[in-house]
Amino acid sequence: MPVETLALPLLVGLIAVALFFDFLNGLHDAANAIATIVATRVLRPHHAVAWAAFFNFIAFLFFGLHVAETIGTGIVDAEIVDARVIFGALAGAIAWNIITWWRGIPSSSSHALVGGILGAGTVKAGIGAIVWSGLGKTVAAIVLSPLLGLVLALLLVFAVSWIFARSTPFAVDRSFRILQFFSASAYALGHGGNDAQKTMGIIAVLLYSQGMLGGEFHVPLWVVLSCHAAIALGTLTGGWRIVHTMGSRITRLTPVQGFCAETGGAITLFMATGFGVPVSTTHTITGAIVGVGSARRASAVRWGVAGSIVVAWVVTLPASAAIAALAYWAVGFLG
Repeated sequence: MPVETLALPLLVGLIAVALFFDFLNGLHDAANAIATIVATRVLRPHHAVAWAAFFNFIAFLFFGLHVAETIGTGIVDAEIVDARVIFGALAGAIAWNIITWWRGIPSSSSHALVGGILGAGTVKAGIGAIVWSGLGKTVAAIVLSPLLGLVLALLLVFAVSWIFARSTPFAVDRSFRILQFFSASAYALGHGGNDAQKTMGIIAVLLYSQGMLGGEFHVPLWVVLSCHAAIALGTLTGGWRIVHTMGSRITRLTPVQGFCAETGGAITLFMATGFGVPVSTTHTITGAIVGVGSARRASAVRWGVAGSIVVAWVVTLPASAAIAALAYWAVGFLG
């Protein structure tokens, strides 16, 4: 049921703000797909972002829309969502993204958006509006996605070490410089497949609130294409502050380690997207990078940097929720 009827310019404006968030998501999370391939010097930074942006865009050809459905209807009840809730959610997520991007902190755009939806939705309708099953699997993924990325990357390092035990370091390095093209492509594909759907969910639930989806929640094709184009453009723009943190400050990477980190992370993203879980690509690749670094030795990981990243993860949900709540309140006060 429509909650309110918006003037067309306001509706278009909110959709534009949502696509701007999607663009920032790509810019903020460009490091997730390219940090390892840049750190190992397999591709120059500007070539790497173009490569990742292409796979960000074509991801819609490979994945369903389960994550978009979770964001649109699985965090708060879709029936209570209106333009003010959407604005508050986007304001919270965008503000937190800009703060963390400026500080070079690889926080989660995904969880900033979830926090924004929670903050604005609960201010409007109370905690009864929360869809606990959808929120539960999203919160669980905060812990599980980096752990799974870490474990898979660690196992891949051990498997590769065993398989190539008789090969010379030069031959291994040359082989994995080529293989990193495939692993980076897979991670960029997973990034686009999971992250672009979050904005799709926001736009679709906004359209649903206006009665523009025929009474049944779904994601129109033009929304799918617009969101993939926006995130790809953001990735193409690049987030160099965070690339530096992810690519070199956590641990030094070789092509073998870069391949294992990207492949372990990509597998995690493919699984999560298949199950409709809006995971953080930042959390996932960070866990994988820590995994390959610790496979060498625990001291190879700069645990202080990793620890500060974890703190940012913990703060993201409540911080973006608080900003979203303030934005929701401010719109009502000004109105």
